[in-house]
Amino acid sequence: MIKTSHIKDHLHLHFIVVLLGFTAILGALIALPATELVWYRMLFACIGLWVFLFAMKVPYKLPSKQVVQLLGIGIIVALHWITFFHAIKVSNVSVTLGVFASVTFFTSLLEPLLQKRRVFWLELLLGIVTIGGIYLIFRFELRFTEGIIFSLTSALLNALFVVLNRNISNSYHPGVISFYEMIGGFAFLTLFFVATGQFSNGFALPTTSDFIFLLILGIVCTSYAFMAMVHILKSLSAFTVMLA
Repeated sequence: MIKTSHIKDHLHLHFIVVLLGFTAILGALIALPATELVWYRMLFACIGLWVFLFAMKVPYKLPSKQVVQLLGIGIIVALHWITFFHAIKVSNVSVTLGVFASVTFFTSLLEPLLQKRRVFWLELLLGIVTIGGIYLIFRFELRFTEGIIFSLTSALLNALFVVLNRNISNSYHPGVISFYEMIGGFAFLTLFFVATGQFSNGFALPTTSDFIFLLILGIVCTSYAFMAMVHILKSLSAFTVMLA
């Protein structure tokens, strides 16, 4: 008999998937390049998560080794979002999300590898099915080749950081994990912009509508959704989460 807690986790997961799907629409609506969009997203997510941790009095001091690990995962998250939003910018939402379904295939390979467990062949089979769909997209949407490649890259990065988060989800509060990862991604992009002189050479500023969409993206679709996803990984496998 399925535990009530697992039913709640699955229902919560599907709600989060709706929110995460909405990020693709917001990404298409926000008139900013992918790198700047992700920088603002992670900035607002950092603020939102810090307010939550402060209000809930959640201790967020961790050993240096774990901090470095989480900051590193945050860089992977940033690269995932950049490639995802760039795919939307150079193709469209439907093509990007269609190709992004390959995340289940990548997860079916990475989860056994990184968790040192045997491969579940049903998971691998379900993942391979998505490759057939991607072949059809390649066949009929060749004009979106760049978007397809970036969406595949984004799916691989997504599978990687979700599996890594699955491995540490039981060790710390999901808000703390999310907070350090957002800091890692934000710091990485900030250093990149400083190194390339982008802050002083045409750094894109959001319009009023962009700012509103970025707040929704950063607070609701990132601070809340990302933290909730890490919490769910305590009880569900990375493949189950990616399959939803």
